[in-house]
Amino acid sequence: MKVRLIQAFLMSLLLSSLMSCWVTWLNLGFNDEFLELWLNAFIAAWPVAGIIAFFSGPEVHKISIKLANR
Repeated sequence: MKVRLIQAFLMSLLLSSLMSCWVTWLNLGFNDEFLELWLNAFIAAWPVAGIIAFFSGPEVHKISIKLANR
């Protein structure tokens, strides 16, 4: 359970930070407000990403094993 929590924490941190940065840049461009806008998007996205990663992680892992063994 400890590993699952750490993995969900790190995966959600990485994905939500990169994806919120990417989408903020695509939608608004890089301007003077970029950092503030990206940070707001990241703060909104990270908790949701953490919950999704925690609860879907085991099932995604099982599917990945099945696909890799084909």
